[in-house]
Amino acid sequence: MGKIALVTDDDLARSRADPQFRHRLVADNLELLLDELKRLRKGKIDAQCTKQIREGVDLAVQLAEILQRIEGSAGRTGRSDA
Repeated sequence: MGKIALVTDDDLARSRADPQFRHRLVADNLELLLDELKRLRKGKIDAQCTKQIREGVDLAVQLAEILQRIEGSAGRTGRSDA
């Protein structure tokens, strides 16, 4: 992976209290994951690579669902995370 964004304990604590930060943190990590999946697809695909792509896609779906929940909860409270 070229660009790695490590999430610190401070980031996690802030994300619990700040919905906009949580949204940005999840969205940024989803973007990094999708970029890596694109890179993997362009290379030689063997059984290990196929497994990694499958796991990455599952994780991307989970992150997308988290983003939808964050956006949904912001809509219910009248706040915008965009």
